[in-house]
Amino acid sequence: MEVPLLSSPSMTSIASHIPLINLLRIGKCLLSGGSKQGYSLKSNPLFIMEEEKVRIQDDLYEAVNGEWIAKAEIPADRTSAGGFADLDIGVEKTLMNDFKEMANGTKKIPNHYIRSAIDLYKVALDFDRRDREGLEPVQKDLDKILALKDINNLNEHSAELFKDDILLPFNMGVEADMKNTKKHSILITGPSTILPDTTYYADDNPQGPQLIGMWSTMVKQILAKTNLSEDDQAKFLNDTLAYDKLIAARVKSQEEWADYPAMYNPMLATVVAKKTGAFAFKKFLFDVFGFNPQTVIVADPRFFDEFAGLFNENTFELFKHWAYVKTLLSATSYLSDELRILGGSYGRALSGQREAASKEKAAYRLASDKIFSEPVGIYYGRTYFGRKAKKDTISIVKEVIATYKKRLATNTILSPATRERAILKLSKIVIKMGYPDKPGKIYDKFIVDTSKSLYDILKDISKAKIAYNIQDIERPVDRNEWPMPGHMVNACYNPYVNDITFPAAILQAPFYSLNQTKAQNLGGIGTVIGHEISHAFDNNGAQCDERGNLNNWWTEEDFKKFKELTQKMIEEFDGIEMEGGKVNGKLIVSENIADNGGVGCALEIESHEEHPDYQSFFKQFGRIWGSKMRPEYEKLLLSIDVHAPHKLRANIQPRNFAEWYEAFDVKPTDKMYIEPSKRITIW
Repeated sequence: MEVPLLSSPSMTSIASHIPLINLLRIGKCLLSGGSKQGYSLKSNPLFIMEEEKVRIQDDLYEAVNGEWIAKAEIPADRTSAGGFADLDIGVEKTLMNDFKEMANGTKKIPNHYIRSAIDLYKVALDFDRRDREGLEPVQKDLDKILALKDINNLNEHSAELFKDDILLPFNMGVEADMKNTKKHSILITGPSTILPDTTYYADDNPQGPQLIGMWSTMVKQILAKTNLSEDDQAKFLNDTLAYDKLIAARVKSQEEWADYPAMYNPMLATVVAKKTGAFAFKKFLFDVFGFNPQTVIVADPRFFDEFAGLFNENTFELFKHWAYVKTLLSATSYLSDELRILGGSYGRALSGQREAASKEKAAYRLASDKIFSEPVGIYYGRTYFGRKAKKDTISIVKEVIATYKKRLATNTILSPATRERAILKLSKIVIKMGYPDKPGKIYDKFIVDTSKSLYDILKDISKAKIAYNIQDIERPVDRNEWPMPGHMVNACYNPYVNDITFPAAILQAPFYSLNQTKAQNLGGIGTVIGHEISHAFDNNGAQCDERGNLNNWWTEEDFKKFKELTQKMIEEFDGIEMEGGKVNGKLIVSENIADNGGVGCALEIESHEEHPDYQSFFKQFGRIWGSKMRPEYEKLLLSIDVHAPHKLRANIQPRNFAEWYEAFDVKPTDKMYIEPSKRITIW
């Protein structure tokens, strides 16, 4: 049973909040002058291996973060430490204490939403009950899967299974239509894979077999606790691996998912029905929605073109055993403590996390981050985010937007007609600062019946989400929805709404503080704000208009120039060798365009100060990216994250701007120098 965050799947964010197994399913943040080959930690001039003090002209990141990195320790139950991670730890500690006090009655519960969150927290924390129940709560769902006799039987009950959150051989949801964002459309995709990305399944990727081995070891131990015979346990595991391989051969890679507009492929339902072959797709749609939808959006066409080879009479048993194992695995987090620890072992090995979260943290994260995220974010914002800070940060956002308009007005790659449309888009950006006024209507559907098992409570909530999402097909898109809760340390731009969101939790030092200088705040939150605004004009956002609709508002010549600069940005990062592997410039290009635009815009604001303090600006920019990660996690992010490694985000973008050279008198002999003709600025 999946219980995802309520957030826009296509949003672009400043930092990584990445599910360990799959970064992007549907919907949503440099070395130039040399060959892509030949870089390594030893040969790359950005990486200084000597123990002597690092010169800022040679390595900004190490100069401002090196001393901290040497001493920093990553908590055993986390994968990283640093700017984002440490703020998140602080927010979590504060809210966990509040949850504990509310649960024991020493702190007042402010509203019925938080009451439900506390009730869920207490049920999740009752591990005595969870241990007694063992696998019992999930057994009825496993039995439903085992009871499926054949494809005809599945077709008869497919809508019922979908509404009951039982896995089918594809995923479906109702999302804003990317070409008319006022209305909703039905969107379908393929299932997720066991390994983090399709590239792990390549014959020349040695990590694939290793990770499958770790995953299989975990699943064997979990299956051993079921009532399946030993022979059936082995068969279910082998069949799941076989079916997963069929899926991996058909679904998109993370690099392909990073191209958001490529998800928009409207097809007649009758055409999709032919592609799905043995699966009665038209009947399924009618039974789910109560009418015959004419069109659906196919996010990964190749998957459905090849669907018949995945789902047929010969593969039905594979599918059934795959659904059984996946359902069992997704339930382990909500069952006994032994199963919780065991079910997370593969994810921890993949990310390098040394220990599972404590029982108390797991209960808190479930209630606060996964289920009641928006109400908890509102509580956090109202309790810990001051009005003065909100007012000040909104003024910074407006200043960044005004500066961006001036920069666009003089941009050399845009013709007057395209500049006019770009400035119009900027004028229509909606600012969501801190936290929303009230939770979305979906939260009124969440019922926490404390007499039920934790699994059954979450099952009820999951079914309520599905029912609400089905009803979205008849409703206009609510453009006031927030894609991130107030207690999340992140920020985002949603290209299909044209809004920027800055949760309260990120609006604190080192990103922002009333006690920091303007130069420091611009190097921190200023570049973050500029980053998110720049997403309106990255390789994905540039294809959406001021209403968020996919719409080509560029002249052909202008877009050609933009694509040429985009390619240069790809090349600036592509092939750089990190400890975990090589950087994929194409995967991370949208976030690098955003970083580039964010730095450029914030720098221009600082340039108009009476005494510009570029040194403080760049030092602060370097500090916000300070991070220490598990090696396994670094390797994972290189494969699936659309953001560049933190060290490159700090070190590469400054070299594209003249102010960097002015600030620290950077010379051609310094390692963070590139010649003017190789410097890239897009916005």
